[in-house]
Amino acid sequence: YLSNAITYYFVFEITVKLLAQDRLINFFKDGWNSFDFIIVAISLIPASYSDLFLAVRVLRVFRILRIITARPQLKELIDVLIRVIPSIIDIVILLFVIFFIYAIIGSYVFNELPSGSWDNFGKSMLTLFQILTFETWTDLMQEAMSFSAWSWIYFVSFIIIAAFVFFNLFIAVIISEMEEQRSNNKEAKANKELKAILQELQEVKQELKILQENQNAKS
Repeated sequence: YLSNAITYYFVFEITVKLLAQDRLINFFKDGWNSFDFIIVAISLIPASYSDLFLAVRVLRVFRILRIITARPQLKELIDVLIRVIPSIIDIVILLFVIFFIYAIIGSYVFNELPSGSWDNFGKSMLTLFQILTFETWTDLMQEAMSFSAWSWIYFVSFIIIAAFVFFNLFIAVIISEMEEQRSNNKEAKANKELKAILQELQEVKQELKILQENQNAKS
């Protein structure tokens, strides 16, 4: 019953939005409106009569994504994340270069370790990802140090570069974009208020002009 009630509410809301538009095409010019329409359309798929019952049920789970458009703060956050994608891609490419270099070194230096974590390039990449998540990386380092006492330099330097530096780069890019978004929002709000004030002054000026003309006509 709750699921049906939510669906009815979504349908009512999207219908009101559609009827409020002068032209139907204007509704779909907004990406968020199109997103809402798709989610509501998925919610209306009759799962009980569909041959792909499981797939439809999975699609209906996406109704929870409507929460994003219900909260303006979430919409702003999603917009920020979308805008930082190009910068994040650059960081990921640079991070892959670091992974590539360390995987090559690890597959050559530690390929004789009994665990087999460094047997080839592919396993070395997976092992480095495990180290990046701090999952039992100390065990891997201890095993490597049994082979060479200087192996800790390899692990510690990778963690400093990949985990600390690059993770902070991700955070810095997102925070920078969020600050720019807030600055743009404040500027847009200030411009809107200034425009409203200028409009009011124009109206007052027009009223004064009319009063002056009436007075001149009476005199």
